[in-house]
Amino acid sequence: MTAVSGITPSGHLTLGNYLGALRRFAEPTDEPGFYFVADMHAMTTRHDPRRLAVLTRETALLLLAAGLPEESVFIQSAVPAHAQPAYLLECTAYVGELSRMVQYKEKGRGKPMTRASLFTYPCLMAADILLYGADRVPVGGDQDQHVELARDLAIRFNHTYGQTFVVPELQRATTAGRVRDLLTPTAKMSKSDPDEAAGVLRMLDSPDVLRRKVMRAVTDSDATVRHDEGAKPGVTNLLEILGACTGIPPVEVAARYTSYGDLKKDTADGVVALLEPVQARYAELAADPDSVDKLLAAGRDRATAFAKPQLDAAMRAIGLMS
Repeated sequence: MTAVSGITPSGHLTLGNYLGALRRFAEPTDEPGFYFVADMHAMTTRHDPRRLAVLTRETALLLLAAGLPEESVFIQSAVPAHAQPAYLLECTAYVGELSRMVQYKEKGRGKPMTRASLFTYPCLMAADILLYGADRVPVGGDQDQHVELARDLAIRFNHTYGQTFVVPELQRATTAGRVRDLLTPTAKMSKSDPDEAAGVLRMLDSPDVLRRKVMRAVTDSDATVRHDEGAKPGVTNLLEILGACTGIPPVEVAARYTSYGDLKKDTADGVVALLEPVQARYAELAADPDSVDKLLAAGRDRATAFAKPQLDAAMRAIGLMS
């Protein structure tokens, strides 16, 4: 089973990124997957190059600090093979299906100075997946549409040019969709929110900051602890977070509490304890940049070697190589 997934460095990673992605990526498997910092995906809208570079490095270190196999981590732009099949898939995709992609509809359609890459980048994401022959794609629920497009393009390419790509299956992250903003519990906790967002728990927030944010989380005036996403989104969010940190189902967690204060305190303790070893490992890596460079180079070289046969096969199939 080959797994592949990427994280766009559009902001400082959150608790939701860890629970829904990094922690799962670090689970033991028969064969290391391919996990990359999708820095090219961060350029579809206006960006600060210096901030992108900083966030790319930080994200790579967090992937390593979270315990992912070292040989599986790399930077997307360091492997040119990602961009090459993206164009082949642009030549396979239809304008209509790209125009229906949520990111384009929300951020670009009908707006001035929309970058062409915002329209076409789903083809790059499909290339990210198909390049490694991935048979499963572990992503959050907000990426379902992109994986479905990758499947459609693989099927269409295979039908038109001959069997070339593995058609991947979506492996949805159940936890990723449940981690909500602490102050707006009807909205996802997003790494793209402003750095100072008080409802977002960042992986590198200090223990004091994590505790303060959790203790200020929105609840309600009912004062009853129960798992009810519709009626009690704030309380449910805390129960989901504590449940994810402790491995206890949220409904069972709810039965242990009669006050919001105790729930918040234990949730804060759980988050701090969960992130503490990751933060400690991150500090070790940050203090040894040369070693990090070697690890990322090794991940790049492994990805490049693995991707080349697939890229060559796609180019031959479409008529660019004899």
